[in-house]
Amino acid sequence: MSKGHFVHKQKVETAVLIGLIHKTQNERQAAEYLDELTFLAETAGATATKRFTQKLDHPDSKTFIGTGKLDEIRRYIKENKTDIAIFDDELSGSQIRNIEKILECRVLDRNNLILDIFANRARTAQAKTQVELAQYRYLLPRLTRMWTHLEKQRGGIGMRGPGESEIETDRRVIKDKLSKLKAKLREIEKQSLTQRKQRGELIRVALVGYTNVGKSTLMNLLCKSDVFAENKLFATLDTTVRKLVYDNVPFLISDTVGFIRKLPHDLIESFKSTLDEVREADILIHVVDISHPQFEDHVNVVKQTLADLGAADKPTILVFNKIDAYHYIPKDEDDLTPATRENMSLEDLKKTWLAKISGTAVFISATERSNIDELRERLLAHVKSLHQQRYPNQVI
Repeated sequence: MSKGHFVHKQKVETAVLIGLIHKTQNERQAAEYLDELTFLAETAGATATKRFTQKLDHPDSKTFIGTGKLDEIRRYIKENKTDIAIFDDELSGSQIRNIEKILECRVLDRNNLILDIFANRARTAQAKTQVELAQYRYLLPRLTRMWTHLEKQRGGIGMRGPGESEIETDRRVIKDKLSKLKAKLREIEKQSLTQRKQRGELIRVALVGYTNVGKSTLMNLLCKSDVFAENKLFATLDTTVRKLVYDNVPFLISDTVGFIRKLPHDLIESFKSTLDEVREADILIHVVDISHPQFEDHVNVVKQTLADLGAADKPTILVFNKIDAYHYIPKDEDDLTPATRENMSLEDLKKTWLAKISGTAVFISATERSNIDELRERLLAHVKSLHQQRYPNQVI
């Protein structure tokens, strides 16, 4: 598939970010989402130069935001020769077309941006097929905006029906491509299922968490292996599985793609097979970046995603990572206002809602290798317990 609809990688492009403040998304939340969108843009290879927000009861059906705000953005883009306008929510094909006419620059939504990152990160045949499937699913309802003579991919001559428009032809070509990709993915999934069966009945552990919380770094520590780890969103898309033996007890551990807020539905659908490692796991290690200001929101996103996958009730070790990067601002003694999250030390934080789960939580720093032995001991206790249930006659 041509990458023309997605962010190009040849040069660092400049972008403006646009978000809405509405009934279900207040000013603080909008700012948090734009922080994340900034990180997404950087991961895709763009530099965010300015943010725009607008208060609206609901998105405008034609232009998403008001025409006055669009005119303000247009002036900024023209004066600063900005390459892209990135919206923090999903846009329809007609909205993209209308906005591009006004802004006179490329317009992307959050879904398009995430799809581009996934396309750039995909390495295995499975990941590449999953991303391509999601891209075509994204493209199909937006053909009125961006048809691309896709019939040329099929040879063109003899493929177009009498009186058929280019858009209709493209739609038929994409539907045909979707069918082929689904068939290819089913074949890959059969092979993956066979591989999982061949692993036998070993206890299976899966690392889960929000994107960029340090899962791959932790995987490297636990396995003493070399899994790709980078301080970018979605550094790895492919599930990595390793066999470990702790205290003569063998088990499997897997690293999975990071979750994120507003993850495109097409990607969730396409990546369901990759998430089988989560569904089929016996134990989950839920990794949380405790240094992130919105780590509680991230915990809730992961919990909801696990519930959607039918994996919410599995035995879980909650791992608060990056304690070395945790910072807070102590309150003045004469400040009588209630303490906020920013004023709490790590010890103070442990006494709040974290106290309820302190018995099942481990506080670590994967980069500093702090408390890794405690995590290993906790993991081994879980694995041994399940192993003894599964193989009661084995002595370990």
